[in-house]
Amino acid sequence: MKTYFSFQSQATCHHTQARAGVFLTPHGLVETPRFMPVGTLANVKTVTPDQLQATGAQMVLANTYHLHLQPGEEIVARAGGLHRFMAWKGPMLTDSGGFQVFSLSEMRTIAEEGVHFRSPRDGQMIFLSPERSIEIQNSLGADVIMAFDECPPYPATRESVQEATERTFRWLKRCMVAHQRSDQALFGIVQGGIYPDLREFAAKQLADLDLPGFAIGGVSVGEPPALIEQIVQATAPLLPVNKPRYLMGVGTHREMVRAIAAGVDLFDCVIPTRLARHGNAIVRGERWNLKNTRFREDFTPLDDTCPCYTCQNFTRAYVSHLLRSQEMLAYTLLSIHNITELIQFTQRIRQSIIQGRFVEEFGHWLTDPNKP
Repeated sequence: MKTYFSFQSQATCHHTQARAGVFLTPHGLVETPRFMPVGTLANVKTVTPDQLQATGAQMVLANTYHLHLQPGEEIVARAGGLHRFMAWKGPMLTDSGGFQVFSLSEMRTIAEEGVHFRSPRDGQMIFLSPERSIEIQNSLGADVIMAFDECPPYPATRESVQEATERTFRWLKRCMVAHQRSDQALFGIVQGGIYPDLREFAAKQLADLDLPGFAIGGVSVGEPPALIEQIVQATAPLLPVNKPRYLMGVGTHREMVRAIAAGVDLFDCVIPTRLARHGNAIVRGERWNLKNTRFREDFTPLDDTCPCYTCQNFTRAYVSHLLRSQEMLAYTLLSIHNITELIQFTQRIRQSIIQGRFVEEFGHWLTDPNKP
């Protein structure tokens, strides 16, 4: 059978678990560590594929749950799969829909066979199981697909988290049986809530399986940042060193640096485009509200060191004007910058690891409690 996926570590930090690598997929390579923009409904909000490519994006996410509801995986498949449907030529990843089922659906019934939930669009009852999730993702055609998991909320009792963790592993084995495409990599997901022993148990179970990659899920669901760090630092080193490690739903500077130090390779988060739609720019780890008065007559770029289209052509005053005028271009310009900022940040970290300067250049993010 042809091998479509591989991961190669190119450099490691001598003082931490940080590593720089290359993840090869059927639609190209992903240089790690790397931030991945989220395109929930087969588009990264307010930006075109060409604009997205210019940010330095290599791998983009889409959402199984939302695409199943609209337009339906059958339409995407008839269009030639997600890549052709949304005109993105690079690698893609779809999540399993598990997080959305458990977080967005008020009416749901969880059983061993799967989850029954009511569609928020038209109220009809929908059934999603490990097999159905994989079937949908096979139809969507992303390079990387995720196992269907049960994502317990925070806070939750140890008993309920343990039950969800054990069920997630049973569901993973069903996903492995259901998966039909060798040109798609199925990643398993480590659950376990805030309980270190449950995380360790789940990680070691997954490590025994010959999967092309692994994810740490169930974080950024309401826990304090310190708890997220503890979970990641305890879990990431337990996963195989020869496979990519993906931390789901995390995308701030501080969280990414600390996770990279623990050995994480891939990240995703809606934060760059969500902040943009609220008029906020991410500038060197800080968040600026461009509606503030101080930007009205500021004729400098958002960041004069940033290579993005926004910073190379427009001023803070112009973006502030667009926001005050409720012009759609404001959200596009801010999204372009924010995505570029996070990708550039992970690219700089990558270079520092290769050059043996990770702790020297980014150590302050690991030690300074005032860093956001």
